[in-house]
Amino acid sequence: MHIEFRHLRTVKAIHECGGLAKAADQLNITQSALSHQIKGLEDQAGVELFVRRSKPLKLSAAGMRLLRLADQVLPQVEALQAEFSGLRDGRSGRLHIAIECHACFEWLFPVLETFRKSWPDVDVDIRPGLAFDALPALIKEDVDVVISSDPEELPGVTFTPLFDYNPVFVAAASHPLAQKDYIEAEDFRGQTLITYPVERSRLDIFSQLLSPAKVEPAAIRQVELTAVILLLVASNRGVSVLPDWVVREVKYNSDYVTRPLTAQGITRRLYAATRSDDLDKPFMAELIKLAGQEAQRLQSQ
Repeated sequence: MHIEFRHLRTVKAIHECGGLAKAADQLNITQSALSHQIKGLEDQAGVELFVRRSKPLKLSAAGMRLLRLADQVLPQVEALQAEFSGLRDGRSGRLHIAIECHACFEWLFPVLETFRKSWPDVDVDIRPGLAFDALPALIKEDVDVVISSDPEELPGVTFTPLFDYNPVFVAAASHPLAQKDYIEAEDFRGQTLITYPVERSRLDIFSQLLSPAKVEPAAIRQVELTAVILLLVASNRGVSVLPDWVVREVKYNSDYVTRPLTAQGITRRLYAATRSDDLDKPFMAELIKLAGQEAQRLQSQ
């Protein structure tokens, strides 16, 4: 027996309307075409699906079984059609984000909180990109966005600038280095450097300053949370280097000081890496816009 979606819609319409004429109008076909469709379906089934002597027209026991199937299947089909329509229109989709910047969790959460209110049908997830190779995962479509400060030339991948930031030195106000106007690589010799638990190559302090100068701190202490890093720094347990937008509140706290790295300062840029074909998706453009707005808000505080 070959059952089509139109057959299920026909059975449901006749049951709801109680007659062929009203059902034909609801389905936007002629009554003759509807009768022909019913006869063909009954011929396939080998049983009557309707009790024709009743008014209004009623389903037989076999017809009721077909109606139950229609009630199960048709809502799923309609939901799938709505989902596909949302994908075509850019109202729904998937937005799985990998973050190569450990401190970016604190910056990204307010962005996603605003995003979800406007795009409730977009499936959002965050994965720590430091735990796996994020850019290959982007190309393989395991993730959809990579937040990174290290752009690469990759076919089919676009790095969209989000904002510039300055890595800054953070120390307790009583620390000897707090008296300097700026901090150089040599100043880190003999210091305990408190960092996120990240490979050196992905930390600005090493990639931009210490590694090129071949300077090694006396010790490195890895800490997961920014708040704990600042707590240790305030207790004079070490010094740290953090993005300026992360330590915005430090500017107004007498327990800490922030200083630029080198006389000229160091500027880095954060990017959203996406597959180039995905940039036309409205929700992707919205995420990038909100990310830039949040960065400006943080930096203006």
